[in-house]
Amino acid sequence: MAFSFAPLPLSHPDEILYDHSPFILIHKNGRIERLVGEELSSAGTDQDTGVQSKDVLISPETGLRARLYAPGTITSQKQKLAVLIYFHGGGFVIGSAFSALFQAFHNKLALEANVIILSVDFRNAPEHVYPAPQEDALAAMHWVASHAKGDGNEPLLNEYADLRRVFFGGESAGATIAHYVGMRLGLQNDLVSYEDQVKVAGIVLIHPYFWGETPIGDEVNADVRERNVLANLWRVANPSISGLDDPFVNPGFDPDLSKLGCTRVLVCVAEKDLLRDRGLYYHDVLKKSGWEGQVDILEAKGEGHAFHLFTPFRENAITLFKTLSSFINGDK
Repeated sequence: MAFSFAPLPLSHPDEILYDHSPFILIHKNGRIERLVGEELSSAGTDQDTGVQSKDVLISPETGLRARLYAPGTITSQKQKLAVLIYFHGGGFVIGSAFSALFQAFHNKLALEANVIILSVDFRNAPEHVYPAPQEDALAAMHWVASHAKGDGNEPLLNEYADLRRVFFGGESAGATIAHYVGMRLGLQNDLVSYEDQVKVAGIVLIHPYFWGETPIGDEVNADVRERNVLANLWRVANPSISGLDDPFVNPGFDPDLSKLGCTRVLVCVAEKDLLRDRGLYYHDVLKKSGWEGQVDILEAKGEGHAFHLFTPFRENAITLFKTLSSFINGDK
């Protein structure tokens, strides 16, 4: 999601309780007004890439759904394909796995990396606050793992998914969720019952949404309103949070960071993104934490937050897609 912090005209400003534009307005009467990310797309076969998508129900109890993407040539593949469980961006308050904004990205990535993608429609704040999105992420992980013996409720995963090559990924707030899942696996080993049938091969963090009480890097001279909006979105997502240096917000304050439950991480940042320095910081503290895996960094020069969603054919976007593909397929 690209950030634009120009003031928005409000027809009834007295009705606004919290103004978190350009993302969301919370009215005094409880009405939630989302300002972007509301345009939805339908599943089906993409004419440009041949990628096929379908919507699936993960949890009848919570209504959790997801969109499943697969290359059009999947039935002719000689080997089963890796699975990327993906979480969309939107500051935990906007966006959906069915948003038109993310459809082209998933189609292109599924084709480029020859990977099956499960884009999870986790619950948004403020209607559903922490830990609802994290619970949805874990539910999606367990749902995928339930296909390990070939008897799950989704035939595509039963027949074509290599669950020894499972990846987690996301952009912005979705990247934060992906990191959470990695930490949960490292601390509690939720997949232990699947033994060698399911293996988490790596985590992809695109423009991760981390923050902290003390500004770092370019944050120091950034617009105060912009900093406040990013900080306040955390408080909307988790009203009970202890502060912006909570390990969930600022992994640099996590004493268990070395226990991240995978062996490979790719962190992608953009030069003109206010969150850039947090991504670089995450890379550095993870590397120094004693974690025994490999963490790599990719920086897109001259680009802003989530630029790849809006300019997928620009040179930097093409480089991003190729890097993601290499990361996913590098463990073959």
